[in-house]
Amino acid sequence: MELPDFPPVVLYSVPLFILLMVLERVSYRFHPDADEVGYGGKDTATSLSMGLGSLGWDVLWGLGTAAATSAIYLLTPLRIDFHWWALPLFLIAQDLCYYWSHRGHHMIRLLWASHVVHHSSQTFNLSTALRQSWTGFTGFLFYLPLAAVGVNPAVTAFCGGINLVYQFWIHTERIDKMWRPYEFVFNTPSHHRVHHASQGGYLDRNFGGILIIWDRMFGSFAPEIERPVYGLTTNITTYNPLRVAYHEYAAIFRDLRTRRVRQWLPTLLRGPGWSPTAGTTPSTVAATAVSRAMPVE
Repeated sequence: MELPDFPPVVLYSVPLFILLMVLERVSYRFHPDADEVGYGGKDTATSLSMGLGSLGWDVLWGLGTAAATSAIYLLTPLRIDFHWWALPLFLIAQDLCYYWSHRGHHMIRLLWASHVVHHSSQTFNLSTALRQSWTGFTGFLFYLPLAAVGVNPAVTAFCGGINLVYQFWIHTERIDKMWRPYEFVFNTPSHHRVHHASQGGYLDRNFGGILIIWDRMFGSFAPEIERPVYGLTTNITTYNPLRVAYHEYAAIFRDLRTRRVRQWLPTLLRGPGWSPTAGTTPSTVAATAVSRAMPVE
């Protein structure tokens, strides 16, 4: 079956992203909330820089990942044809793979080195959604099962774009908890604020993209109870996009230099807080680390 020409949903959504960020920024001026972090000049500029940079890098990494995924698709004799009426089913399947990809990027240090970029801001607003990795070359591994059962990689990519656009609006403090049935099924700003928080009880929770039911099913859900403190358990004190993009890779390299060869593999593949003496700790570097405050302008 010939596939339709899927629209580039992320590219088409950029004007909407800009409009919503402007409206959110204006809302803080007319309806300030002392408890909400809001926008910081340098922090926002860093997030926007990371987003722009990720566009170019995604094209580069996409060539290799598309080739690998297409190879699996071409090798399998299975085929699941795409029909517009079945789009919700493809979205659910892609979202399930996204859940495990997202969870894996918190639990495996080598993957966390890429994903930590998205958690490095101590603010939480719509610009935070654009703070994306420049090294997203491993996420495709979690979508290979879809290609193996015959889902065309172009369909998975289209659903991934919809997933990414959906997640933009949940990066805000301006929306409180929503209608209870919606909160039970779908990812919302309240659920995602928990995901970006650095408190111990909130660490490594709420990995869902569009749906939050995966977290409820697989034991990683946490409701928003106390106000989140955003960022990492040990925050980086820089707005330099290069350092934001690669600081965890540098930390991995430093650890490998000081550890024995037999400890290299667990250093890369265990949790981000793992050490030969301390074992595994939660993903944001170390649960007992003291966060260093970085002022917001």
